[in-house]
Amino acid sequence: MQLDWEFPYRSRRVPVFARNVVATSHPLAAQAGLLMLRNGGNAVDAALASAIALTVVEPCSNGIGSDVFALLWDGKEMHGLNGSGRSPASWSPEKFVGKEPITIGWRSITVPGAVDAWITLSNRFGQLAFTDLFEPALNYAEQGFVVSPTVQNSWAKATDTYAEFDGFREAFSCNGRAPRVGELFNHPEQADTLRKIASSDGKAFYQGELAERMVEYFSNNGCELSRADLAEHKSEWVTPIGMEYQDVTALEIPPNGQGIAALIALGILRHAKLGDYPLDSADSVHLQIEATKIGLHIAQAQVTDPDHMRVSVDQLLDENELKRYAAEIKLDRANEVGDLPSGGGTVYLTTADESGMMVSFIQSNFWGFGSGIVVPGTGISLQNRAAGFSVDANHPNVVDGGKRPFHTIIPGFILRDGAPLMSFGVMGAHMQAQGHVQMITRIFTYGQNPQAASDAPRWYIEHEGGGVVFEQGFSDAVIADLVEKRGHIISTGEPQFAFGGAQLIYRLDNGVYCAASDHRKDGQAVGF
Repeated sequence: MQLDWEFPYRSRRVPVFARNVVATSHPLAAQAGLLMLRNGGNAVDAALASAIALTVVEPCSNGIGSDVFALLWDGKEMHGLNGSGRSPASWSPEKFVGKEPITIGWRSITVPGAVDAWITLSNRFGQLAFTDLFEPALNYAEQGFVVSPTVQNSWAKATDTYAEFDGFREAFSCNGRAPRVGELFNHPEQADTLRKIASSDGKAFYQGELAERMVEYFSNNGCELSRADLAEHKSEWVTPIGMEYQDVTALEIPPNGQGIAALIALGILRHAKLGDYPLDSADSVHLQIEATKIGLHIAQAQVTDPDHMRVSVDQLLDENELKRYAAEIKLDRANEVGDLPSGGGTVYLTTADESGMMVSFIQSNFWGFGSGIVVPGTGISLQNRAAGFSVDANHPNVVDGGKRPFHTIIPGFILRDGAPLMSFGVMGAHMQAQGHVQMITRIFTYGQNPQAASDAPRWYIEHEGGGVVFEQGFSDAVIADLVEKRGHIISTGEPQFAFGGAQLIYRLDNGVYCAASDHRKDGQAVGF
């Protein structure tokens, strides 16, 4: 299919065409990645420098205490990396079942996996010295960076959410408030921590000085994460899972992530013959929403640590089941769906270089600044990924010791005839699988170019009750049709950050890349 190079949406941006490209949610992080490419690094070096910089310039979405997932094409084959952490080994279901769901605070922390993911990727695929990747982030942390509007908006909300946590207030507020747009913010303690991580190849974080400081803080406050929990953490190389759609193969990280929800939805849409219905028509939007509801519902019911899954990925992607789900969708009626996971604080980035290497990379605190726990004197904000566990004793994702929770963050990738075509992602908690479905169908069913697909208005299924929220840009006639004729429950008036943020890199037939970046974030695509 030939891409349409028209840009029909009010929010249009122009994509970047180049042999080496970086697309991130923050311009300073994009420039950090580009610097690595100009200094002789490859796409992995660029991704890591961007990710490390994002812990400084977008701390309201990710941090040194985040988790990571990545998909990458090394020039010959695909690789997947699961950089998520496990719960404390001492935990058991009895400590949590029947109690309030885990949200933020001390019991919401699992082992942070980002630092190990950085060194694992660098050791296997990077060209530059690990310490080189930290230079931009160190400069921003020590000399300061200017706070941008979307970051400031999220930061201001987080200042209220985490007001009770002393470590957060000391590290990430300015006399009790968030920094203002255009204000210079520096964080020398975070710079010191990053320097220790860089010089020790990450060992300081899991076994050395930083680990000791974390464990001491944990033990003094009743957190059960131990020295052994940190020291035993390792990222895992995994085989990506895929779904044939149109003439491409969509790839996702296997559970414990929710990428399988997008693959289920795409499989259903293939059988429902989505392409028979016009782009942005009520029929097309209805089918996408209904297929995605099914994918999200199945993922929420079944996805957990792969060692605890009760059904296999092959069973969840069974063709006969997908065909049956498609047959159950009625064009004239919306189905109900159970509650979906909530929360969101994530950065997504993608890079590609002239050798053909492409990286799809996502890094997250989960809820904004995560748990709200910041280790004093370090700038280490710890994610709250234990909030992904269930407190239902009968659920496969029930909280337990040494277990990886259900994860919302998912990098995406597209192959055509076994060759790399597109690396992409849509950050934003439960929006992510929904965003993957919308990007893939817009580009590979309807032929939109990556930037237009990003610019287009989005819908998302709310995490409570399954109501649908529509971004401004859908026609009144389509929304009226969905509500009055099909029974969708529509919510309106949500702020634009609720619809996630996309970054995409598409490889053209001549090997040059088209890079797109979402207007809903402060970021940009850059290249040379």
